Formats: sequence, C-alpha cells, structure tokens
Amino acid sequence: MFSKYRNIVKYSIVGTALGTTVYSLHENDYDVNSIGIVRLTRAAVAVFKIGSTYKNELYGSGLEKGTTEYNNLKSKIHKKSAQELLNLCCTNKGVYIKVGQHIATLDYILPNEFVETMKSLYSHAPTNDLQVIYRVLKEDLKQDPSEIFETFDPEPIGTASLAQVHKAVLKNGTCVAVKVQHPYVQGNARVDMKTMEYLVKLMSYAFPEFRFQWLVDETKKNIPQELNFEQEGRNAEKIAAFFENTEWLHIPKVLWNLTTSRVLTMEFATGGQVNDLDYIKSNDIDPYDITDKLGKLYSQMIFKYGFVHSDPHPGNILIAKSNRGDCDIILLDHGLYAVLSDEFRYNYANFWMSILNRNRKNMRLHSQKLGIDGDLYGMFACMVTGRSWESINKGIVKDAVPTKGEMDFVKQNLSLILPQMSTVLDSVNRQMLLIFKTNDLIRGLEHVLKTSRKMGAFKVMSECCVNSIYDQKKVKCCSKVERLKLFIEQYWTLFKLNLYYKYLQFSNLSFRLPFS
Repeated sequence: MFSKYRNIVKYSIVGTALGTTVYSLHENDYDVNSIGIVRLTRAAVAVFKIGSTYKNELYGSGLEKGTTEYNNLKSKIHKKSAQELLNLCCTNKGVYIKVGQHIATLDYILPNEFVETMKSLYSHAPTNDLQVIYRVLKEDLKQDPSEIFETFDPEPIGTASLAQVHKAVLKNGTCVAVKVQHPYVQGNARVDMKTMEYLVKLMSYAFPEFRFQWLVDETKKNIPQELNFEQEGRNAEKIAAFFENTEWLHIPKVLWNLTTSRVLTMEFATGGQVNDLDYIKSNDIDPYDITDKLGKLYSQMIFKYGFVHSDPHPGNILIAKSNRGDCDIILLDHGLYAVLSDEFRYNYANFWMSILNRNRKNMRLHSQKLGIDGDLYGMFACMVTGRSWESINKGIVKDAVPTKGEMDFVKQNLSLILPQMSTVLDSVNRQMLLIFKTNDLIRGLEHVLKTSRKMGAFKVMSECCVNSIYDQKKVKCCSKVERLKLFIEQYWTLFKLNLYYKYLQFSNLSFRLPFS
C-alpha cells in the first residue's frame, strides 16, 4: 500500500514538473532557455566556476595576502569572475539583469571590477523584435497596433531588464511613449527568484563573511511591483499629486485606456539625460540648478512624503531648458517606490542630524532605532553618507563626495570592512535599503556634474531633516502653547542654518551645524 502511494506521489511530482515545463515553454515561444531546470543548471554552473576560480587560482596560488603580486592576481580573478556573472545575467535575462544592475550600484560593498563590469547591463539590456512587441500589445490592448497607432517606431528609445520603450503617435496625433514588458519575464520571475535564493545560500556556505540574503529578500519583494505597470501608473499619479505645485517637476501623464499590467502608455517627454554634459552645455543649463532641484526633490520625498522614487539612474531623470530660463526635471520610470513609515522618517532624520552635528551619542541611539546595534553605528554612518569615519568626524558638508584619499582607503581595506557592511545590510530596517541606492546614485550625479562643493544638497537635506523632526514633534503636542513653542524653535533653527550656510560661502571653516 505504501509503495502504491509513493508511486502516486512520485508520478504526480513528475507530472507537475512536466506540466510546468510545457507551460513555461508555451509562454516563452518554446524557448528552451525558459525551462526552470535549464536556468537553474546554468546558474549553478556559473557559481561553481566562480567559486572554483577563487579556490584554485587565488587561494591556492601560494601568494602571500597583501603583496603586490597577490593583489594583482586578485584583481584579475575579480574581472574574470565578474565577466562570468555578466554572461549569466545576459543569458538568463529578466530578473538576473535586474539583480546585475543592482550589483552595479553596490560600489561601497563589492570590488570595483564587479561594479564596473555589471554597469554594462544598463546600456546593453535585452531587446525584443517588433513582432514580439506587437504580439504583447495585441494580447493586452485587444486591438491590432495598426488600429491604435498612426506610427510606431520599430527601434526602442530605451531598453531595460524588464521592458523596452517605443515612441509612437496615436491616430489623433498625440505623441506617446509605450512601455512594453518582455514577454518571458512573468513566466521566469518566480523560478529565477527561487534559483537565486538557493545560490545565495550556497555562496553563504562558501563565503560566510558575505551576507546577501537581504538582496534576495528585497528583489522578491520589489520584482512583483515592477512587473505590474498599472501599479507604476498609480505611482506616477501619486507623486505628481504630491508635487503638483512644483513648476519645475514634470511627471508624464498616463493614458489609462492604453495601459495594462504589461503595457504602459504615457505622454512623450523630451529632454537630455541628467548626466549628459554636452546637452547641459549646449542648452545653457546650470549644473548647480540641476543638483539643487534633485536634492530638494528627493529630500522632500524622503522626509516630507515618505514616498521615494527608488530607481534614479540617469536614464530615468531627464532635464530640459524651461521657458522661465532655468531647468525642468522630468522623472520617468515609477515602477518602484519606497514607502517610508513616520517612525522611520523621524529616526532617519534624527540620524542625519546627528551625523551633521558629529554627535556620536545620537548616532548610536538613532542607528539602534533603525536596526543597527553596537559599534556598527559608525559603519552605518559611513554607508549613509558615502564618506569615511574620519571625514564624518571632521564635518562632511563641504565635500559631498569622497575624496581620492577616502576612495583609495576603502579599496585597500575592502576585505576588512566588507563583513561589517554585510552585517549592516542584513540587519538594517528594510526601508533603508532603497534609500542606500537612492543616496548613492544621487551622489554619483553630483560627482559627474561637479557640483558637490556648493553644499546645496546638504543644505536642502538639513532643512528637510529639521522640518521632519519638528513636524513629528508637533503631532504629539497636547497644547497650543507647546505647539507654538515648537513652531518658533523650528523656524529659529532654520534661520540659524541658512545664516550659517551663507557664512560658509565666504569661509574655509569646517562645517558644524549651530545647533545640537
């Protein structure tokens, strides 16, 4: 009897696996690469090759750690392994490319060879033929594309890990941008996430100092949001409502009658990428105006609204000369937003203020409230600001990006500080992870535009921190007198901040906020 049931279970499992395989093949035009076991095997082989490369060629080299020969060999192995990982991402596509792009932003935790290699995924995302795009449009919009569009540019104006965007003109003459999801992504996402979870656990056994489960957890949470283009449309409308009185911010409007979970149609927006120095110069746009507005935009998202656009790479931020003479910011790709609680924003604002005031006691206190225990508050502060602990102690506002000396120090000591960084990322409040990404990318733009020394971003951040802290305190007030007292304190603090900021424009003194 037991043998009979065992056979039933065995054949049921086999039947389910075959059924899933056939369904996956059907959904992906019978592409063998879509089969879960094929993708899993390919990923496992890549991880095994990378692990073997380090074990045999680096750790088994007999070279003494820290020597020039060892470091040169390690760099060579990093490049070789990064290329292997890149090949895996490009072959499996979909979620793998999304994770690879995320890896490209982790320059504070991964070797530079990995970061630089994976950055190519931003410009070499997969592209589908027009025939495939038309099939998705016809399936989702229930009409032939020729009945909807007067013209449809066959060449995409943008490609990403999950979708590609085409310029088109509707029958009524309206110019639109049509974002179409890669058809294979939905079918592969679930099996890919399971595969990566197993691979991360395998890597954790091989390299216990690395803790990357947080990356899997965040990807599992974020991918379903990014695959739902209707949610992206709602996000776009929500952020547009928050900033409806901000004349320099433009969010393209959604055409809901031509939008589904896999197709997003929005008004077409023109402009140059925010890091396009030639475009900025030819259009006589002030780089400081760009970074000041971006600083204000993201600071208000974080501290005022608690709703943060979490994919601010240059391709998603356009700029254009306005009729007013300054520049407009055009924000694209609203698939992923971090939703921050009031408690988180209050603690994060206080943590920022403790950094700016160089108050170690408060740094420790508020880092603990954000999930960081013990002496790791210093590492947490370095990761939040992108600066060294020495710079934080001296005052970081004059230079918003790391000096060459700081960057060299991090590279030389990466193996020592990496386990601490991994611990911070593994234990910090989950809402913080997308903030890390946002902070890093905004700092990168300031570095490219060479605007960090004006301190504008830090001024805006400080003002938003002050407002956030006092707004939270006023909510808890029980009397009008107490609320009035806090109101006066708030504006007095902002007055001192602005006065001190003006003073620093004419001095070379190290920055220290005039309040604690």
